[in-house]
Amino acid sequence: MSAIAAEVQQSIATASLAQVLDHPGIWRRSSQRQPAVRAISTGMPSLDARLPGGGWPLGALSEILFENDGLGELELLMPTLAAMTREHRRVIFVAPPYQPYAPALQAAGVDLRFLHEIHATPTEAAWSMEQCLRSGCCAAVVGWLPDIDYRSLRRLQLAAETGDACAVLYRSAAHAAQTSPAALRLKVSNSNEATYVDVIKSRGLMQGVTPPMRMRA
Repeated sequence: MSAIAAEVQQSIATASLAQVLDHPGIWRRSSQRQPAVRAISTGMPSLDARLPGGGWPLGALSEILFENDGLGELELLMPTLAAMTREHRRVIFVAPPYQPYAPALQAAGVDLRFLHEIHATPTEAAWSMEQCLRSGCCAAVVGWLPDIDYRSLRRLQLAAETGDACAVLYRSAAHAAQTSPAALRLKVSNSNEATYVDVIKSRGLMQGVTPPMRMRA
């Protein structure tokens, strides 16, 4: 092989590697440039400021891990769901543990005409959520799947990418230490009668660089 041919092949290989590394899903620890993240605002400026892209990542899976019910974990989503339904975009709840309270949803600005609920068994819930995400006709799919495994989490992440949807999964904070393919993981906890939100993982953000955010008293 001539020196010129070798140089050409090296240039092609270098260009291909640069394209791969430039993909928004790839994070380089030594890079000062943060990857581009498409997102929709959470409706909470203090939380948006902590997230790459300024909100819930689109075409990706987010997890909200909460210590116990009633900490306001659903309130985190309300501004975004309200904005989506006001734009006549479909939102799906999959296997919520309690019956959603319509008056409270309306008071938060959610247009109930564009909010749908799927009752499913634990076995069916992951499949139902995946199909909704892949369909491409849902702005957001919110699921409560307490015992989902890594493989199923990965399928949800890929389905969200395929349908370009915002996928949000509620799980117990007991799963916080487990590995997850989710692009964003938030932990909701209570301390001294106040509720805090901690960003424990976010694509494009180094873990632990921000302290927990106080959500409400």
